Amino acid sequence: MSNFLPDSSCYELLTIIGKGFEDLMVVNLAKYKPTGEYVTVRRVNLEACTNEMVTFLQGELHVSKLFNHPNIVPYKATFIADNELWVVTSFMAYGSAKDLICTHFMDGMNELAIAYILQGVLKALDYIHHMGYVHRSVKASHILISVDGKVYLSGLRSNLSMINHGQRLKVVHDFPKYSIKVLPWLSPEVLQQNLQGYDAKSDIYSVGITACELANGHVPFKDMPSTQMLLEKLNGTVPCLLDTTTIPADELTMKTSRSSANYGMGESMAISNVRAANGESTLHPYLRTFSTYFHNFVEQCLQRNPDFRSSVVLLKHSLNFCALSHQSLILKEHGHRIPVAFLGWYQTWSSWMWMTGNSRKPWNIPGFRGAFWTL
Repeated sequence: MSNFLPDSSCYELLTIIGKGFEDLMVVNLAKYKPTGEYVTVRRVNLEACTNEMVTFLQGELHVSKLFNHPNIVPYKATFIADNELWVVTSFMAYGSAKDLICTHFMDGMNELAIAYILQGVLKALDYIHHMGYVHRSVKASHILISVDGKVYLSGLRSNLSMINHGQRLKVVHDFPKYSIKVLPWLSPEVLQQNLQGYDAKSDIYSVGITACELANGHVPFKDMPSTQMLLEKLNGTVPCLLDTTTIPADELTMKTSRSSANYGMGESMAISNVRAANGESTLHPYLRTFSTYFHNFVEQCLQRNPDFRSSVVLLKHSLNFCALSHQSLILKEHGHRIPVAFLGWYQTWSSWMWMTGNSRKPWNIPGFRGAFWTL
């Protein structure tokens, strides 16, 4: 944990950028006065929390002190101020992956960007599993992206230790608390709650669901009642990537995009985006083709039997489907280093203005106009 002072007077609270934890938590953009650095401050009303909730929050703080990994959100300071728990973390200028989907990529991201994001997630999960924990809350809203394009996994509140009395358990049976909003991402074995239990492979299933969420622009099972979703998962219903290989050709010629721009194209198809007079795309949003490697990656993650799912290590290797590079580009317009994976998103400064209708750079904090976080 960084040496940020545990004193509320050192932080100037600015815009509210999110809420969460049964509406007991408010997330603020804030300025750390001693250095002028912008941070995120999560404030939880402890007076309104039950004893169980307080214990739950204590578990999160314990995990935050235990974990130290470049792809896990670091906690800069935690303290109590006026009956509120304050948690200070780095400010993520691009918000969460869900924010990006909702704001700019409503029909899904391109394959290269997804690969870049999931590489960071898998590195974090590899570390978490090595530490003897199961994350149990992998989803797009828990994947944060900093101003320099670095990927961080959050959602530490749901982490569960598989270590008991110094021994690593083969399976655990605890159902995640306060997990109603996470149900679509949870694996069948977690939802089933039987004597067989579950292990770290349950997180792999969540990665597969998240991959579909990033690629399709929405999470599978989104509008399905909980009982029906459970039955679908237990019966082996497997979500897929929506593209020309999974949608009948006649359907691809009938519908138009839900978004005002066609951002979700796979790298293997270069399609001219013809626009109607009203600015709407005349192409079906899923008239794109993801690589066979990407489809196989998702299938490996979403196996009904957890024993058949690939390990984190194998999945990291299989993400080479898009020839991911760690090089960076220097964009002359503003002089910031942007990872090559974001080339398909913000190729030039003018394209950023065109996509957002906002001439302000996303990392210019004063007057911040970002997405609204839900945690």
